[in-house]
Amino acid sequence: MRDNKTSQAANQYDANVDKTIPRFFLFHEETLDLVKAAIPKPQSWLDTGCGTGTLILKALECFGPMRVVAADPAESMLSIAQKKLVNHDITYMVVGSEDICYSESFDVVTAVMAHHYLNGELRIKATQNCYNILKKGGMYITFETIRPSTNHGMQIGLKRWRTAQLVNGKSSDAVDRHISRYGSEILPITIEEHISVLKEAGFSTVEILWVSGMQAGFYGIK
Repeated sequence: MRDNKTSQAANQYDANVDKTIPRFFLFHEETLDLVKAAIPKPQSWLDTGCGTGTLILKALECFGPMRVVAADPAESMLSIAQKKLVNHDITYMVVGSEDICYSESFDVVTAVMAHHYLNGELRIKATQNCYNILKKGGMYITFETIRPSTNHGMQIGLKRWRTAQLVNGKSSDAVDRHISRYGSEILPITIEEHISVLKEAGFSTVEILWVSGMQAGFYGIK
């Protein structure tokens, strides 16, 4: 039985995420590179859907000490994050971004592979919450599985995603189980819809950060 919303148990997530999501390591690299360009010395960072805390660890190594909040709806994920980040002063919250509320604001809010589990209404609410807890001029960065604009494009994309997972060492059964979640447990929207959600939340700057296969990254500045 899974103990979180991903296709892996929390204690197996780090070992399998790169096999499941092609070029996943680039999500963190692109995020850190973007923050370096826009907010060179962030003083506060909220990572919602933080999982096992890898992005937070990389951000602290990159930018040094700052106020950090790690939020995730799965206690199992936060438990691993706490061990990984034991040498850092982190505030932990067992909550999803669709329900998050915090009294202080942040320079950076990240949501990596977190909102594609939400339906349309909850995704809008989650994005709005992320906007609300940003400082003026703060940056929100999200990566998600996306839905191509056509059914044919979706079929091609899923075929490529399946092949990539097999090449990365996952079993055929494990790949099929993951792909079967697309459209049921994973609820992707198109790039155009992502941009619309960000603009409607109130972001003054909305941009596409990165696209490859069935995943894309976006950012907004408040």
